[in-house]
Amino acid sequence: MNGVKILSEIKALRKHFREQNKKVVFTNGCFDLIHAGHVDYLTKAKTLGDILIVGMNTDDSVGRIKGNKRPILSQDERAFIISSLKPVDYVTFFDEDTPKELIDEIIPDVLVKGADWSIDKIVGRDVVEKNGGVVKTIELVNTRSTSQIIDSIKNKYCG
Repeated sequence: MNGVKILSEIKALRKHFREQNKKVVFTNGCFDLIHAGHVDYLTKAKTLGDILIVGMNTDDSVGRIKGNKRPILSQDERAFIISSLKPVDYVTFFDEDTPKELIDEIIPDVLVKGADWSIDKIVGRDVVEKNGGVVKTIELVNTRSTSQIIDSIKNKYCG
C-alpha cells in the first residue's frame, strides 16, 4: 500500500510540499463500503489543490462512531481501496473520534468536508484558517450513505 503512510511520513511529505508551494487538500472519513458518492467526493476534493491526503478512521474509531457491527471492511482494506483511487495521493489513519489532532499536525491548505456539514462545525477549521488556509464543502451527488446501503442489503436479503 504505497500511498498509505504513518503520520511521521505525512508530516515529512507535507513539509516537502510546502517547500514546493504545492497546495495540500485534506479530508477525512470512515469510507466503509466505498460507493460512487465517495469516489465523486474525492474526485472533487482533488480539484481544490495539488495533493489530496485522506485521513481515515481506524477500525476502533469506526466502531465507536458507527456501532459495534462496523466497520464492514477492515482499515487495511479501506485504505487499499481509497489509496488506489486516482485522485487520492496519500491515506493516513487516525484513532480518535475526530481528525482534530491529525489536522493540527498536517495543517492543510484546504480542509474539505461534504456539504452535509456546516462550515462552522467542521473540526480543524480554526487551525486551518489561522494558518491562512481555507475550509470548503462539496455538494454530494449520491445521497445514499453506507448505512442506507447496509439497510437495503438487510431488507433485500434478510427479510
